[in-house]
Amino acid sequence: MSHDHDHLPADIADHRGRLALVLGITVTVLVVEVVGAVVSGSLALWADAGHMLTDVAGLTMALVAATLARRPATPRRTWGYLRAEVLGAAAQALLLLLVGVLLLVESVQRLAAPPEVATTPMIVFGVIGLAGNMVGLLVLAGARGANLNLRAAFLEVANDALGSVAVLVAAFTVATTGWQRADVVASLVIVALIVPRTIVLLRQTVHVLLESTPTGLDLDEVRAHIEALPRVHAVHDLHATQVASGVPVMTAHVVADDECFLDGHLRDLLDDVQRCLREDFEITHSTIQFEPLAHAEHEPGAHR
Repeated sequence: MSHDHDHLPADIADHRGRLALVLGITVTVLVVEVVGAVVSGSLALWADAGHMLTDVAGLTMALVAATLARRPATPRRTWGYLRAEVLGAAAQALLLLLVGVLLLVESVQRLAAPPEVATTPMIVFGVIGLAGNMVGLLVLAGARGANLNLRAAFLEVANDALGSVAVLVAAFTVATTGWQRADVVASLVIVALIVPRTIVLLRQTVHVLLESTPTGLDLDEVRAHIEALPRVHAVHDLHATQVASGVPVMTAHVVADDECFLDGHLRDLLDDVQRCLREDFEITHSTIQFEPLAHAEHEPGAHR
């Protein structure tokens, strides 16, 4: 038994304008940093430009996913394209991880024999990159918690901003001390910024794709709340998954008094169960199967 109404968050894909604006800014900064890397010979600028390139791909995927998520559900795809948000975030994470590994290899090779770099172009293009990153952060700041796509986009731009800072620090270090390895160290710092956050994002997306219980939701606590309701004897076959960010789904078999199936109390009991899930656990999409006590004899095997 369930209620047939819309359970999707109103803001599931209302941030395409932000993504499009940040994508335009990122493409501009990417072109500028590639020019700066060629002119200066800086590996740190190449590293930041490489990260920018993954951002362009990632933001493009995020924008496509946000557009797909607005497509309506159909009998063939009953959730529409909500899962596209998670797939887009996973693709971004894998791309970032690959770039991080490639930059790490190149940085280690350059440590042995660091080439000379031109510090003035590094500073100029580093400042331009940082300014672009800060504008992108301001655009995304108000929506970064809306879903995995926007969180991924915000983290990418934030990492780029830190990367631009690393480029500037390296440029000033080389200019004032002549220590050329500062450029390589800055590229390693950028790699250190990319990889850990990428692993966290990848773990979150895999968690959703494996249909694991949403983070922070304790199913034992959910079971206890439902079993505390009047006329409920037990709860089994309790499952909770997540279609996309902010869209948890739960199913449960609820064993109720036999009289509920005769006196019309099931309707009220369904309201009580779904109110409990909505108010106590913020679960607005649930499917509840009611069973009489005697039905336990027909259940194959043990259930949780």
